[in-house]
Amino acid sequence: MYGIKAVSFVLFLLVAPALGQLPGVSAFVGYSYMSADLAPTRTNLNGWNGSVEGKVLPFIGLVADLSGYYGSPTFPAVVCPTGLLPPCPQLTANVREYNFLFGPRFSFSIRKFRPFAHGLLGAGHISESFVGFSPSDTKFAYAVGGGIDYHLIPRISWRVQADDLRTRFFGNTKYNFRLSTGIVVHF
Repeated sequence: MYGIKAVSFVLFLLVAPALGQLPGVSAFVGYSYMSADLAPTRTNLNGWNGSVEGKVLPFIGLVADLSGYYGSPTFPAVVCPTGLLPPCPQLTANVREYNFLFGPRFSFSIRKFRPFAHGLLGAGHISESFVGFSPSDTKFAYAVGGGIDYHLIPRISWRVQADDLRTRFFGNTKYNFRLSTGIVVHF
């Protein structure tokens, strides 16, 4: 778990400056909230989102988007422990989800604003831990969304981004909503 975070962080730190030598490269990092579709209910997860974008044409860029989410939702027990009568106690799970997405982003500038839309494909990994049970799964993931950057000072912008993030963990399609905000650095 910490290995995935460490590798992602090091890659982000190494790739962003290297791509900075190319025209039209930007790096984003910030806070991210996700309303996750975890059975049997929706769950609020908090985490981070980071991306690197390299422009290939004035209105089109290629994006590498990484994100991580964490939470401790409670679920009703399916089977009551021996000796207990319904209602059964709640179970608490520790959830960690990571997404690695890539794809095109379309954007244009209007004065200090830069609206954008993107379609990203890749993989998602989830790990949950209950008492004595720790399932994990890695599956195809995609996100469709967009946002807006507001130019603050030379080379620095503030971003607000929203995405419909879909995964297929444990054989079930998950419909997640994520909202991210943070700083964009333009190289």
